This record gives sequence, structure tokens and C-alpha cells, in this order.
Amino acid sequence: MTTVISNEEIERQRAFAKKVLRLNLDRENPPTAHVHTFGCQQNVSDGEKIKGMLAQMGYGLSESPDGSDVIIFNTCAVRENAEDRVFGNLGALKHEKRRNPDAIIAVCGCMVEQEHITQRIKKSFPHVSLVFGTNALHTLPELIYGQLTEHKRAFSVPKSDGVIAEGIPIRRESKITASIPIMYGCNNFCSYCIVPYVRGRERSRSIDDVVGEAQAALRNGAKEILLLGQNVNSYGKENGTNFSELLRRINALDGEFRISYMSSHPKDASKELIDTIAECEKVTRHFHLPVQSGSSRILKLMNRKYTREDYLEIVRYIREKIKDVALTSDIIVGFPGEMRKDFEETLSLIEEVRYDSLYTFIFSPRKGTKAAEMDDPITEEEKGIWFRELLAVQDRIGTNMYEKYVGQTLRVLCTGLGRTGELALTGKTPQNVIVDFDGESELIGKFVTVKIEKALNWALLGKIIF
Repeated sequence: MTTVISNEEIERQRAFAKKVLRLNLDRENPPTAHVHTFGCQQNVSDGEKIKGMLAQMGYGLSESPDGSDVIIFNTCAVRENAEDRVFGNLGALKHEKRRNPDAIIAVCGCMVEQEHITQRIKKSFPHVSLVFGTNALHTLPELIYGQLTEHKRAFSVPKSDGVIAEGIPIRRESKITASIPIMYGCNNFCSYCIVPYVRGRERSRSIDDVVGEAQAALRNGAKEILLLGQNVNSYGKENGTNFSELLRRINALDGEFRISYMSSHPKDASKELIDTIAECEKVTRHFHLPVQSGSSRILKLMNRKYTREDYLEIVRYIREKIKDVALTSDIIVGFPGEMRKDFEETLSLIEEVRYDSLYTFIFSPRKGTKAAEMDDPITEEEKGIWFRELLAVQDRIGTNMYEKYVGQTLRVLCTGLGRTGELALTGKTPQNVIVDFDGESELIGKFVTVKIEKALNWALLGKIIF
């Protein structure tokens, strides 16, 4: 059952934050904190809350762990290589602890929601003084106060279907894009995915809280509202609203800005939602619709709850309703039991849909999921061959899809300095496609009109016309 954290508890945490602030004000040198976030955009959003609470407690934020008084690793559990990177970085912090014995080294996020990970940290990384789970994030002021006053290792990973905590201070990573979680957790239990076990069940924030946060971000200068959830399409099911209503309400807010979102699940991509996106002019013309496999047999093993034919019908309707849409997707190569003919069905689906771009992964087993226990006869070498074959197909298609933009004039949100080495600035089209173009840095955070002159296989090049 979802727990809504009470206003009284949030106020109690603010009181702890004030206590920590008083302790920090008595220090000879202002204390600093370093937060390193691994993984998805939802983790980045959690990291912004962690930084907000640390700032509230009087910590300056540092880009480096060296010399920091508090070091927090905000972790991801989706893939094994992310966990390996965390453990490698944690090991390196032994030297930092020797240099500064009073440093608080903490690990939080999805990884520590797994019991075997928590036990490994407890046994193998004694220099880690604090571990807290996703459902304890709002208690960080209390946990830091305990570290400063009691100096004892603490592990706070409460078992729960999930919490919703409003009123946590936020230190946003970007002045241009405001990442706003609209829901947490997942009910889908795809056989390869650890997220429902580490993030809990689906729970949606109230529509008024989300719209209020979007309004506040726009008042502070944001030009893009990025709505976050493990499956935004299922937003509001438990509180009488839906994602379409949320999009319409934010779309009605004043000002020139964009609305984007991640991630979508095909089984909940309704015609009502597609119609809403088509009708809301501020919503990006970009549909990220993870298919994972083109084989209905493999989709059933993945517990995705749709078939290849179901997916293609959704794509057909999207392209019918949103003429200028960009489609992207996720693909897993080498799922347990996948045979060459299944992989070829994935290739044929990619050829049929013609994605603008893909996020592709070789299957990574996660302990505790059903897929981790399935027979997997295909060798890693063979999976690697398939993976490279898939990349070559998508590289050809992606280049062709991007060429259709050449000659078009598009409204582009300038987000920063260019990355091609040829041009000075970069931005995003209404389809969320990267564009590099000439311009002065004062344009960052503004909308500009760009004529597209050249297509690469991952970005566009253009020229400002006004």
C-alpha cells in the first residue's frame, strides 16, 4: 500500500535540516557535498532532491568527491555494468575516507533496495557510513544529523510498496529543462526488469501538485517540462485522472515552452492519449515507445502484454494522427530463449517502423527477475554479432530518416553549446532531434528558428534564419 508522507513528517525533516545547518555554521570551513547520480532521468530527479536537501542543510555542492564532507552515490539497478561502476567508485573512496575520517560516505537509490547489494556494502565497504533506499530519501536530514551526532553506520531501507513525499526542496540540474516526476514505481513486472522490485508499485502524484510544480518551474524560467515516470501512460489510474488530462492542463499554461515525457509503455498507449498529443501544440512530436523485441514469442516471454501486431497497429495510428512525429524505441538483443528467427523478426520490425533512433542493449540478467532463471543457450559472441548487425541496420535507417528534415524550417529550443565541433550552439526540434547551429551564447534557453541544411546519423546541422 502506498504511503503519502504527511506534512508533519516533512516539517519534522525540515527541523532536522535546521539542526544540521546550525552544526555546519559552527564549522571553521563551510562544508561541501558531492552527489554522483547513476542511471535514468528518474534517478537524476531524485539527485536534484538530494542536492536540495543538502543545500538546505548548509552544504555547498562540489563537482568532485575530493575533500567533500558528504559524498553520496545515487545508484541504478537496471543493468549490471551500472552496479559494477558503483562498486568500483566506492572502492576508490577508501583513500578519501583515510584522508578525511569524518567524511560521510553514503549510497542510496535503486541498487540498495536489493538485499544482496546492501549486504555486500555492509561487509565489503566498511568506509560507507550511510545506506538509504528510495522510500527513505525524504529522511535525509534526519540521517545526516544522526551521522554528525552519533557517528554510527546506518542502513535505512524500509520495505514498502512505495511512498509519495511532497515539499522536498529541489536544486535543479538545468535552468532550461524542469524534470518533474508524475508517478513512481511500476506494476508491469516485465520478466527482465528489476524496477518493480526496487521502486515499488505504481503511485501517482495528484494532478494539482504536478501542475503546480510545472507552473513554478515556468515562472523560474524553464522552457521545457519533462514529465517522468516508469510508465507515464498509466498515470492517474488510482486517483481518477489520466495522462491525457495532465498533458492538456499543462499545455494550457501560458508561455512558449515544450512538454516532453518518458517513459511510455505500448500496452497503455491509448487512442485517447495519441489524440491528445496530436492536439496539444506544446507537447513534443516525439513518441518513445519501447518495443524491446519484434517477435511475439519473445514479447510473451518478456511479459510485455502486447504482440508484434498490437505494436504495429499503435504505430500506424500514431503516424496517422501525428504527421511530423519522430519515433524512437528500446531493443533488447539476446533475451533468454531468443533464436535467430526471433532476432530477424526484430530486424524486420525496425525496417517496417523506420525509427528515427534506437536505444539498444544486450540482455543483462538481474538477480530476482524471472528472466535471470531462464535457459539462455545463445553465446555472448553470437549476441554481439546480432547486436552489431542491428546497429548497422538502424544506422542506415536513422540517417535516411534524418535526411527528411533537410530544407525544413523548425522552431528549436537552444539548450547549450554545440557538440559537432563545427557549430557553436545546440538545441532540440519539436521532435526532440538534436540540431547544431551557429549563434551567440545569449540564445541559450531561448527558442530560435533554424533552417536544416545537413543530416548526420544522430543529429542535424542548420542555420538560424530569425
